[in-house]
Amino acid sequence: MKPAKTRQILKAPDHWEEIPWGDFYREALHQHLQPYLGKFYGFHLLKIGALSAAIDTEECPVSHQFTVSPDGLPGGVAGNEMRLPFLSKSIDVCFLAHSLSWSQDPHQVLREADRVLIDDGWIILTGFNPYSLLGAGKLLPWLHRRLPWSGRMFSQGRMIDWLSILNYEIICRKSFQVVPWRRNGGKIMTAHLPVLGCMNLLIARKRTYPLTPNRSALSAGRPRLRTAVNVTRQCSEVKPQDTDK
Repeated sequence: MKPAKTRQILKAPDHWEEIPWGDFYREALHQHLQPYLGKFYGFHLLKIGALSAAIDTEECPVSHQFTVSPDGLPGGVAGNEMRLPFLSKSIDVCFLAHSLSWSQDPHQVLREADRVLIDDGWIILTGFNPYSLLGAGKLLPWLHRRLPWSGRMFSQGRMIDWLSILNYEIICRKSFQVVPWRRNGGKIMTAHLPVLGCMNLLIARKRTYPLTPNRSALSAGRPRLRTAVNVTRQCSEVKPQDTDK
């Protein structure tokens, strides 16, 4: 397994249209994400990267939705995804659509997203599946410089391991297939062979345990010393030995 951090300079696409059949991938991602959007709540939803900004999240009740990207999209914030310009625990939902695929240090991106997320906040991760027909294209040398094979593809299990280290609870994990030559296609393969789906979708929730000891909990769990039954009475009944004998 290759290390997550790389020295290779990766250029993320600015639009889904730069990826072959990118509109189909974007629409499929929105379709599979839509049932979960209504379950998020809070004040701030942060979309990291231009691809995240292009996903429609109007169904989400979080009122303030904005984007951070290196170029600073209209209405967004200019910033580096590995050093987000926000206070710790100030964001309710973080959306990273294929952000890890074109990052030199995916671990740092996740750590920054975890830093700005509030306790019990949500994180959404998407990416291309390396164990799919699309991922098999990385084996062809003439496709390495073309989108989407120029980006990195991480398996669903690997991303779940990263989230578990950061103490996240997996709410949704799914892979789905997108048939480029047919809009809304791939439902049969998604239903019967989800492992081979070309796109991964992970939704996880940040779980934080308090570090301050709770006195009532400690006292409740502390074993108590109990007096043995009849010990006091038996001791009082013991007669002193006769010293004259």
